[in-house]
Amino acid sequence: MLGVAALSAGLAPSGVAAQSASNFKGSVSSGQVSAQPLDLTLDDAMQRGLKTNLGIILSGTQTDSARAQRLSQLQTLLPSVDASAKETLTQVDLPAEGLRIPGFPTVLGPYGFTDLRASLSWSFVNVNSLRTYLAARHNFAASKLSAEDAREMVVLTVGNAYLLVLADQTRVSSVEAQVATAKVSLDQAIANHQAGTAPLLDELRARVDYQSLEQQLIVARNATEKDKLALARTIGLPLAQSFNLADKAPFAPFDQLDVDATIRQAHANRKDLAAMVEQTKASEEQRKAATADRFPTVKADVDYGDIGVNVRHSHGTIDATGTLSVPVFKEFALRGEAQVAQSQLDTQRAQLSDMNAQVDADVRDALLDIASTQQQVEVARSSVDLANEALSEAQQRYANGVSDNLAVSQAEQSVAQANDQYVTSLYQHNVAKLGLARALGAGQSYKNYLGGK
Repeated sequence: MLGVAALSAGLAPSGVAAQSASNFKGSVSSGQVSAQPLDLTLDDAMQRGLKTNLGIILSGTQTDSARAQRLSQLQTLLPSVDASAKETLTQVDLPAEGLRIPGFPTVLGPYGFTDLRASLSWSFVNVNSLRTYLAARHNFAASKLSAEDAREMVVLTVGNAYLLVLADQTRVSSVEAQVATAKVSLDQAIANHQAGTAPLLDELRARVDYQSLEQQLIVARNATEKDKLALARTIGLPLAQSFNLADKAPFAPFDQLDVDATIRQAHANRKDLAAMVEQTKASEEQRKAATADRFPTVKADVDYGDIGVNVRHSHGTIDATGTLSVPVFKEFALRGEAQVAQSQLDTQRAQLSDMNAQVDADVRDALLDIASTQQQVEVARSSVDLANEALSEAQQRYANGVSDNLAVSQAEQSVAQANDQYVTSLYQHNVAKLGLARALGAGQSYKNYLGGK
């Protein structure tokens, strides 16, 4: 039996930076609850998910944060200019200050002055600040790429949730049909027992089969409702809103692809891989920034103002200072900073190498899953036909009194198992196609993959 846990099985994002897979199962609810059930297509679900899914929203806030950090680092490369205007009024009591001069006034003032001033401070030679800014710029680029990758993850998550509900509904319909068939067998066993042509054991066996299927139907309906809630959570639909799925589970044989060409396409299109490349470049700049701490810095401070009794009776003043700073004895701090930056760079490079291998593995895994599940669908479909034929034969033999209903019971179980295998394999086949679209960085074109193109 499929369940909500299948939403995350094998679907964890390999490159959505600083995001948990659980974020993509949540959303920000939007819209009002309508008394009329909504007809929800897969496209409708995708569009809602791309607007309200929590993973998309958090990716946007992370991008905003990275943009702000880049701007903050940019300011360190630019001059800082401050302006001030000061009007002063002073009166001094000399005795309170300990001054008592005969013949001199004890109180001075009031008197005042006006001071208009601007100051500039600029570290125009600071290699560390330059490298740190370049690292922030690469981190911002990585954040934007991760936000694009989050859209791919939303397509995969929403598509999986939609297909899961479709599978649940198909299973419910299948079990309902099996319950109806079991009811016919039960009525026949009761009639035969009452007519004296069949033992009580046949009736009891048929009743157990019927009630067992009824129990399976209750479980299947409950699973459907829970997975519909999970789908609503994923796309921001109010949980009180009832809806029906307007699309059916697709199945189309998938053409064989050139594996090498497909892998090259994945390396060119995967936004999570591109984001990790940018993060590695940021780590390289941070390592260079650590080395640049040993370099001299040149800073200029300029203070210019106009001061006087008032604006009309004032005079300009200027104070300009140039400072050359060279680290002399900071060896342990500089070495420690460089070693930390180098370890971070080594870690990032190792992760990038692993990501390149992961992209290859994602594509190969998806192609293997598609080929395997496609064969499973075909075998399961044949098994359903054979099981139904066997059930019909067993029912006819029992109706004609040739055998007891044990064969009917066994045939009904075979039909139930075959239908369950068919539903599961069809769901897994379509999810594998979505997984391939995700592996290729082509989630926005999910229709082409579900259609088998």
